[in-house]
Amino acid sequence: MATKAFKSEKIDAIKAKAEKAQVAILTEYKGYSVEEITNLRRSLQKDGGDYMVTKNTLAKIALKGTDFEVLTDSLTGPVAIAFGFEDQVSPAKAVAKFIKDTKKGAILGGALDSKLLTAKEAEALSKMPSKEELIAKILGSINSPASGIVGSINAVMSQLTRTMAAVRDAKAQ
Repeated sequence: MATKAFKSEKIDAIKAKAEKAQVAILTEYKGYSVEEITNLRRSLQKDGGDYMVTKNTLAKIALKGTDFEVLTDSLTGPVAIAFGFEDQVSPAKAVAKFIKDTKKGAILGGALDSKLLTAKEAEALSKMPSKEELIAKILGSINSPASGIVGSINAVMSQLTRTMAAVRDAKAQ
């Protein structure tokens, strides 16, 4: 039997994670081994996240007053929460990849900006480009016009140089 102090500690840990998280993804963890959950947790931690398996009643108490309070009605059955602290997309990607690789569990939903996400919306979040990919695309878009201008100037200069060389060769004959 868990003591009141232990439960209070767990509630505080969940609340602390919820307060600094940007996104929460609910997953079904039924059928996972301890090793598989550990691998998922490590994968999420690499991307600035965490994975918590906890009692639903403790999670409901801990999420009260946070942006993720909307999840309380979804906390039924064997549910675990993947939190993302640095990025909104990485946790969803990591969980979706894990589910695809293990062929176990499912994404049940999530919360982002105090809004409840359905399972389909949470899966759609996992298919979005990551923050790094978006930055690379933006930089590529910014760089593209400059590259075009440089290419045009180079083409004009090359053509001028070839023309001058042809005139020089014609006068030399």
